[in-house]
Amino acid sequence: MQSTFPHHALVVEGGAMRGIFATGVLDAWLEHNYNPFDMHFGVSAGATNIAAFLCHQHKRNYTVITDYSCRADFISYGRFARGGHLFDLDWLWRKTISEIRLDLATFAKNSAPFFVTATNAHTGQAEYLQATADNLEDILKASCALPIAYRDFVPFDGAYYTDGGIADSIPVRKAYQMGAKRITVVLSQPLGYRKKPSRLGWLLKFALKQHGALATTMTKRWADYNASLDFIMSPPKDCQIDVIAPGSDFAISRTTRDLAKLDAGYKMGIDAGRLVCNSTR
Repeated sequence: MQSTFPHHALVVEGGAMRGIFATGVLDAWLEHNYNPFDMHFGVSAGATNIAAFLCHQHKRNYTVITDYSCRADFISYGRFARGGHLFDLDWLWRKTISEIRLDLATFAKNSAPFFVTATNAHTGQAEYLQATADNLEDILKASCALPIAYRDFVPFDGAYYTDGGIADSIPVRKAYQMGAKRITVVLSQPLGYRKKPSRLGWLLKFALKQHGALATTMTKRWADYNASLDFIMSPPKDCQIDVIAPGSDFAISRTTRDLAKLDAGYKMGIDAGRLVCNSTR
């Protein structure tokens, strides 16, 4: 497979509402018709951002994040306390498919492969599912299904999947293994961020006691995440990595619903994306 693909990959991290930064970056690229990438790798919200980018749907994901994802139908602490979903992906997918569906016909015209990272709920391992117009909506949902916050797993092709960020939050190493010699990575945390070990490992193991391999992966997520950051900061000699990350004043968490903060994060992404376009002129 390495010899099949050329060498410039785009990798976009997830992070739920923090994905608003990448939304801005990719919308700026759509404005400037900028897409030099031969391969695309997305995780969770990062995968949905790449999907809208490849469908040429400017501001589609801005609407998803600032409108649909902020509604009580999607995110509800009260429902979660009563045993329901904190993030109701079933509602979100039905609603957005009905009202602002991805342009699958446009997506089908793309020649560059797009790999969506999802975590196999049985093995706890990352899988890199190649997107087609027929499977795109299903594998995006699988990649976004944050365990516990969304209480189900997403079926696809005979297996069950959950959030891709559990097993590989920033698949730069996978992109390199598949032949990428230049990687542009869009992060959803400021430079210098490092993930710390969770103090709730015991709770994860209890909540996922029937999915031991997945629970183990989740407790080790911090180490894998930081290993990806180490790779980004010190790539192999035959690999160039360009990093686009929000500034230190990026004030958005996974569940932020404050429109002013989300707009500021989107503008930060727009500015970062335009800077890339201007630098290539």
